[in-house]
Amino acid sequence: MEIRKNKERQKALDEAVSKLTEQAGLETVGSQSETDFSMPSTKTLRRIVNLSRSVLFPGYYEEAPANPYNITYHIGVGVEELHKLLVGQIVAGFNFTDEGLSEDEKVDLWDKADAIATDFVAKLPELRAVLSTDVVAAYNGDPAAKSYGEVIFCYPVLKALVNYRVAHELLKLGVPLIPRIITELAHSETGIDIHPGAVIGKYFTIDHGTGVVIGETAVIGNNVKLYQGVTLGAKSFPLDEDGNPIKGIMRHPVIEDDVIVYSNASILGRVTIGRGSVIGGNVWIVNDVPPGSKVFHDGK
Repeated sequence: MEIRKNKERQKALDEAVSKLTEQAGLETVGSQSETDFSMPSTKTLRRIVNLSRSVLFPGYYEEAPANPYNITYHIGVGVEELHKLLVGQIVAGFNFTDEGLSEDEKVDLWDKADAIATDFVAKLPELRAVLSTDVVAAYNGDPAAKSYGEVIFCYPVLKALVNYRVAHELLKLGVPLIPRIITELAHSETGIDIHPGAVIGKYFTIDHGTGVVIGETAVIGNNVKLYQGVTLGAKSFPLDEDGNPIKGIMRHPVIEDDVIVYSNASILGRVTIGRGSVIGGNVWIVNDVPPGSKVFHDGK
């Protein structure tokens, strides 16, 4: 009886494996099973994120904290590993999406990825400078924050912004897919959803953070503060003649300098929130707001 059960179980498992490996089924989930390259690895990209955080903010995000005596070694080792891992993931991203590559470029893909990773590493000092302004914004915007170090250790917005600013730089360098995975890792970790295509200025912060959504074509100026639950989203998607959404159009808001948007506000479409405006909680905005405005929900 037990032998027969085992045979029936094994038969069922074998049939499931057979069906799961049928090419027709794999095509629906975008599998690259017929190729000889690896797909991007979320495990490796998490390591890349952690290395980026530890290099940008030494002593905060690694198991063996950096100190004045080993910081050069610490950053050097981190940068070397970051570069090496990033090259492989850039290659995987290009192979998976097959975007913008001629046949000759595919042959030289590793050289191309190496050059992109090198350019990215060269940008790290600039990224730290911008992220440092984000730390200042979070500290100045929260009376509960006792130090910049507390902000770096504790505030989810810093983790989300490291991921976003790393991903945005990679996107500018022409890397496909990988930037989106990196920001989605932050989305899962912090509850903050920032598309890598969004453009965000200096001294940006999100208080509390959970539930914030910033769409692909959103543009945010300097000294902007959002609260939890804010959506900078699109309204509806125009369709082509075949009924498919038209990609790449500007469909998210422009938030000018010195704007505050309070919790659960939804700002939708390609509208502009003028400089120095204050948007109250739980409001729904689909039209431009002049500079210096105050928009509140009247509760009626």
